[in-house]
Amino acid sequence: MEKDKVYEKVIIVGIEKQHEEEAFNYSFDELEQLVENAGGKVVARLSQKRERPDHKTVIGKGKVNELKTLVEELDAQTVVFNLELSPSHVRNIQEIIDTKVIDRIQVILDIFALRAKSKEGRLQVELAQLSYILPRLAGQGVNMSRLGAGIGTRGPGETKLETDRRHIQSQMSDIKHELKKYAAHRKRSREKRKNNNVYQIGLIGYTNAGKSTVLNQLTEADTYEKDQLFATLDPLTRKFELPRGMQVTLTDTVGFIQELPTQLIEAFKSTLEESMDVDLLLHVIDASAANLKAHEQTVLSLLKELGMDEIPTLHVYNKRDLVKGPVPSTLYPNIVISAQDDNDLEGLRRKIEAEMRKNMKVYQLEIPSHRGDLLIEIRQQTLLERQLFDEESQVYYVEGYAKKNSKWLTKH
Repeated sequence: MEKDKVYEKVIIVGIEKQHEEEAFNYSFDELEQLVENAGGKVVARLSQKRERPDHKTVIGKGKVNELKTLVEELDAQTVVFNLELSPSHVRNIQEIIDTKVIDRIQVILDIFALRAKSKEGRLQVELAQLSYILPRLAGQGVNMSRLGAGIGTRGPGETKLETDRRHIQSQMSDIKHELKKYAAHRKRSREKRKNNNVYQIGLIGYTNAGKSTVLNQLTEADTYEKDQLFATLDPLTRKFELPRGMQVTLTDTVGFIQELPTQLIEAFKSTLEESMDVDLLLHVIDASAANLKAHEQTVLSLLKELGMDEIPTLHVYNKRDLVKGPVPSTLYPNIVISAQDDNDLEGLRRKIEAEMRKNMKVYQLEIPSHRGDLLIEIRQQTLLERQLFDEESQVYYVEGYAKKNSKWLTKH
């Protein structure tokens, strides 16, 4: 963190269930990273071992008093719980502690508000925040007055947070209407790409797995890439050329995370639609992640929830240079790479071609010598395997693989 910058002092609080120490520690570390990405500094961590949250204060009155002492000693401005809080939880905790109390979901929503660059991205975040706020309007008065500024308050802003239920519902309706226009525009673009015989590849993965780096290296694009959570929010589609000359599109999407707020899944469905119609998914995995299995399972579960689990997928284990020993690659088909290594990237391009062949159909065509334009099209739109020229008949004999709905599967 920068030395001169003033950071919001945050205490994070969590509940550890029996026999779940490793998963809890990882989730708690991730919460600290989320807080730092939102502009806070974790000054203390407080946890309690219990099987279920206390119905009044989540961690019980004794532990809340301990938390109160910590807040006062460290002059903390914010307390963040590592689980979803109900309005009554917040109200009961604030009867004892005089500070801002928010939960993990609000921090995630806050980061999305910080990262959203496009008009559509900002609208989607606002919709997610309003969806979260709406059922919590009752009993939020005290917390609203303490929210002030900082983590958990970005996006709609105080004036919108304090408006009545009907106004928020009206606002949500307007945003949904606006987002439908963006979705319709993207649908037209996707259909145009399909009609143009373009093979579409989608990048998905846990947040910070290196998707944007892979996109940049393959397509020579210049997208924002940084070692932080949710660096990419707005979908970006770029063209790139495979070793055999075929041109495909590659779309980067928002990163997934454990316990992704349902409001965000709903709000970002239109963004993820960019990857719902693709021909192949590249599931980028941080091979050096401490909680690798949980990352994999989170992405696979969300793909199922989004109805994308039937799309052919190549699992790309990235950051092999940060792993000591063999990479534990258990999802198939897969490839292990470092997105910083040119040889690995060339191997990835060839592996992509190999996976594409599995879901394409073989074509064989005869092209008259005067139709060089068709040969160029074939090279760009198919995986051209062989090209022979017969001097006597002045015909090119070509064969390769094309998309199942490709025009090249019919005689020319």
